[in-house]
Amino acid sequence: MKTPLVIVTGYLGSGKTTLLRNILESTKKKIAIVMNEFGDIGIDGKVLKGKNADMVELSGGCVCCSLTGELEHAINEIMEKYRPDYIVVETTGVAEPDAMITNLENAPGVELKSVVCVVDAYALAKYPNTGHTGLVQIESADVILLNKTDLVEGGDIQTAEKALREINANAEIIRTVNSGVDIEPLLNLHPNKTVVVNEHKHDEMEFIAFVSKNRIDRKAFESFANSLPGVIYRAKGFVNLDGAFYLFNYVAGKWNVEKFDADKTEIVFIGPNLGTIKKEFSEKLNALNKSAVK
Repeated sequence: MKTPLVIVTGYLGSGKTTLLRNILESTKKKIAIVMNEFGDIGIDGKVLKGKNADMVELSGGCVCCSLTGELEHAINEIMEKYRPDYIVVETTGVAEPDAMITNLENAPGVELKSVVCVVDAYALAKYPNTGHTGLVQIESADVILLNKTDLVEGGDIQTAEKALREINANAEIIRTVNSGVDIEPLLNLHPNKTVVVNEHKHDEMEFIAFVSKNRIDRKAFESFANSLPGVIYRAKGFVNLDGAFYLFNYVAGKWNVEKFDADKTEIVFIGPNLGTIKKEFSEKLNALNKSAVK
């Protein structure tokens, strides 16, 4: 009997990890997660740590290209070691999942149940051009979760749905807030479509990492977060604000924090061609660090 497998894809900051948190909190099934992160700091794995799941993290590359062999190895190891009821593969936000879908459709021991693409309604309204990577993610989906619909007006939601339908006429579109959705249907689809594997043309994303063991002044951090340069599309991580730790999320100009148990400040900033601002941005990070109470 093959192990059911679900692929969760979607652009940077769309709500993929929040969806995984919801899955783990709402099901009694034994779930194994393969998580792929862009950059050297694994944030999302730490967010899910302690949940009812077995987890394998693949970082420093993309499961659709350089880590394909590692993905297959991780899945085989999971099936042998943990024997889960389901496997969920979360791709990095810059992954194009078409080749991975084709490989997993033919992989022994697993049955691909669905490809779920999480789309940020607010970011789509602000940046209607999804880019090549976002386009491939949407095209590949069986289900599209149009997430963060609470952040946009009704007319913008309808416009977003029309744009998604033009890209993928067959996928079911579900409006969500905080990736809240009934999990079972996502785990029990039977996709029947042909996925065309294109030459991969990743959106040119780079990352800058910031790590500190100091306590950051909250007002200084809020000023810093409110003035992040436009070239930074996504930032996530943990921050020690005046002695209390928070999970920090930034997407397309909006950010928030929620209390979280961590042991140091570590944030990854993602955007195109960050080398052009690296020197200036590093100075801002150093100033932020100096605002800390040691």
